[in-house]
Amino acid sequence: MAYTVLIADDEKEIRSVLRLYLENAGYRVLEAADGVEAEKIFTGEKVDLCLLDIMMPGKDGYQVLRGIRAVSNIPVIMITAKDQDPEKILGLDLGADDYMVKPFNPLEAVARTNSMIRRYYRLGAAAAGAPAASAGLRCRDLTLDTEACCLYRDGSPIELTSVEYRIMRLFMEHPGKVFTKQQIYECGWEDTYAVSDNNIMVCISKLRAKLSSDPSAYIRTVRGLGYRLEKG
Repeated sequence: MAYTVLIADDEKEIRSVLRLYLENAGYRVLEAADGVEAEKIFTGEKVDLCLLDIMMPGKDGYQVLRGIRAVSNIPVIMITAKDQDPEKILGLDLGADDYMVKPFNPLEAVARTNSMIRRYYRLGAAAAGAPAASAGLRCRDLTLDTEACCLYRDGSPIELTSVEYRIMRLFMEHPGKVFTKQQIYECGWEDTYAVSDNNIMVCISKLRAKLSSDPSAYIRTVRGLGYRLEKG
């Protein structure tokens, strides 16, 4: 799964250029033209990194940064038109991770984004005991470390039985795909399907409870067909 970058800047040309370069680098890109829209997107989407302009209508970058830091520790790179220490100091005090001064080379933006993603999600996660991105499967805020056979949600481990692990691996290898009860049973129990619907239902129920308080937040029942892992 590609990492998602939110670009929040009121200059359409800057957003378009950044989108082009970041998408070419393999990122999924979301755009916001003002601070209010940026907050709305951040609330409704899984965002891995934010490129945040300081001077925006509605709410400025500092206000948006405060809102992000109240609920998340994702990397935030501030974009400013002024190379002045007071602006940088304020942003850093509020929790910004890096700065870029306009005009900047879009290749610099890609390089800084790559650096932040590598440090925060790969090196940082590995140091904290969570899986490196290259060693696992990702879907939304879930990461399955296929080497250590561990599941993480937002970096926090979720304990799984061996059957639950095999089922989650099946789901996360094919997010959005519907699997029949027979496919789930033969994968999870590594045995020939013997119409053990109750075992499957109990296992899926336990998995749902471990993933979220909302039973259908991740694993959705497709009536008459089976189950699927929701992609978003």
